Amino acid sequence: MPPMPRLLMIKTTSLGDVIHNLPVITDVKAAFPDMQIDWVVEESFADIPRLHPGVNRVFTVAVRRWRRHLLQASTWQEIRDIRRQLRSHNYDHVIDTQGLLKSALIGSQARGIFHGQDGASAREPWAALFYQQRHPVARGQHAVARNRELAARALGYAIPSSPPDYGIHATAPATLGLPSRYIAGLHATSRDAKLWPENHWSRLGNALLEQDLKLLLPWGSAGEESRARRIADTVPGCVVLPRLPLSQLAAVLSNSYAAIGVDTGLVHLAAALDLPTVAIYTDTDPELTGVLAHDQHKIRNLGGQGQVPPVDAVLEALAQVTAR
Repeated sequence: MPPMPRLLMIKTTSLGDVIHNLPVITDVKAAFPDMQIDWVVEESFADIPRLHPGVNRVFTVAVRRWRRHLLQASTWQEIRDIRRQLRSHNYDHVIDTQGLLKSALIGSQARGIFHGQDGASAREPWAALFYQQRHPVARGQHAVARNRELAARALGYAIPSSPPDYGIHATAPATLGLPSRYIAGLHATSRDAKLWPENHWSRLGNALLEQDLKLLLPWGSAGEESRARRIADTVPGCVVLPRLPLSQLAAVLSNSYAAIGVDTGLVHLAAALDLPTVAIYTDTDPELTGVLAHDQHKIRNLGGQGQVPPVDAVLEALAQVTAR
């Protein structure tokens, strides 16, 4: 009996990008049900590929941490360890959907035919020098579509035209004393320019109370916690979550009535979990990286570069995505 085919997927960061790669796993398993799929990801995002039943093993790297501690012997030992782990397997194919020098360098350590975007397609054109097979992937598409196209070209199946299936499910959260009906307010993001004003969150939270919905605020840093508590001080019954790992946050999201969030990885996670989602954009273009769901009726992307969507528009969008 021949061995099952094996694929190594390289998509390390960031949270939203990792989530955008999940439909590739579903596509590959549909085309090759016996394919054994491993995934290399940054350690802080490892919970995401583990949510997909089609992923067998997750290898973690710590490029962000390694850069800060390049002079430490432990850093180089970790780098040697991950190289040894990757080279201990023989893969039929290795696919880098990240298209960066760092991801190409990581993928080049594995044994297998190495695929990536060609120099005209990759985010960092020099990354293409590491690939054995280079594939053209049209720019101007949503990130999910680009990932799916690259994988299809690499493995030789038809480029999917179906809506993306993220394939993930989260178990019910442990007891956190959550309200019976709540909206996940994903208020925090990587750049201040992407934030929605705190007074808008306050007005939103108070408007939701009139619908018997409580605003629930997660956070991941001290600054984000302070922001959440300032908002909560102005909204009766608003819940500030404790700091939670991504696996538990996914479970909290999956039990939400809906999610409302700024341009952050968690808003993409909400959509991937098939949750009604309103995404608020103030500094980026949602055409290329906006929320994309299996059921587009359940999501709305509002705003864009230099825009601040008003509270009324967010409430109207929430009514639309939850109407079904």
